[in-house]
Amino acid sequence: MRTLFAVLPQEAWGALLGAVAGYAYYRLVGCVTGTCPLTSNPYVSTLYGAVLGFLVTARR
Repeated sequence: MRTLFAVLPQEAWGALLGAVAGYAYYRLVGCVTGTCPLTSNPYVSTLYGAVLGFLVTARR
């Protein structure tokens, strides 16, 4: 299991986890009316989550 974490850098894991969280937010919370810019489209919420996950885990 240790080698699995060593294959991808920290930022990639953060982006992957953020994308999963963004899609989960779309599925669980979502937007009933379809007028919400982030949660009405699964691609946008997944991409937004991936970008936020990358930025949170980015090394300085």
